[in-house]
Amino acid sequence: MSIHYFCRHCGAKVGMIEKTAHNTEALGFNHLTADERKDFIHYHNSGDIVVKIICEDCQEALERNPDYHQYETFIQ
Repeated sequence: MSIHYFCRHCGAKVGMIEKTAHNTEALGFNHLTADERKDFIHYHNSGDIVVKIICEDCQEALERNPDYHQYETFIQ
């Protein structure tokens, strides 16, 4: 069972954690609301978890262009 982190804007793979068991509190998932969990965390039948986050490049673009927050994807 692995956790894969992908940017929710550009789709870039940001990282991966390989482990047999995961503590949701250690990962910070317990700080998310139910809606945020639904939007950002996806569970696969294989046991893998995909988490949508924001990569550094997209975060910098959002800081420079706050109007980008209205778009799901903004990097072409």
